[in-house]
Amino acid sequence: MPHIALPEDMPGITAGFAFRPETARPLRELAHILLHTSGNDGFSSRDRELIAAFVSSRNTCYFCQTSHGAAASHLNSGDPDLVESVCRDYKTSDISEKLKALLAIAEQVQIDGKKVTTQLVEEARQHGATDLDIHDTVLIAAAFSMYNRYVDGLQTWQPRNCVMYVEMGKRMAEEGYCPPSEPVSFGM
Repeated sequence: MPHIALPEDMPGITAGFAFRPETARPLRELAHILLHTSGNDGFSSRDRELIAAFVSSRNTCYFCQTSHGAAASHLNSGDPDLVESVCRDYKTSDISEKLKALLAIAEQVQIDGKKVTTQLVEEARQHGATDLDIHDTVLIAAAFSMYNRYVDGLQTWQPRNCVMYVEMGKRMAEEGYCPPSEPVSFGM
């Protein structure tokens, strides 16, 4: 049962968004920019969703881990095995060395941003990560730690209906995070 009066039929973060729409808009825009609109060709939406699912798994936020895992799976031809592998042990997953290095950074941000070392950043660069890739990885990990705490701190409803998450992941992967009536604004 949620700690405050949230809409009963809305799961996870959507309930918090409905409760306070004026804070929902910038939070949705941030997620859209970080996950759905890649800054360059070398850091795909699939990989960004994997980082979101990984951080959420480390924070044990079922709703975010499952929904963003479903989005990453959709962007990976519907195969959930990669998401499960990354969340279990990214170091042995069948992913690029670049993504492993970025996940190592995300792992430290999830614990404490001060744990990101020059060595971790240099290793990511050695595997082809750009400054934008590193920036976005840190921000995805930090933002998802916040989103996870938002969902869990309000004790939102987090259903266990796998089909619902598959559909939600498909929608997020294909449409992004802003409702059609709220286009993303990139300027002031």
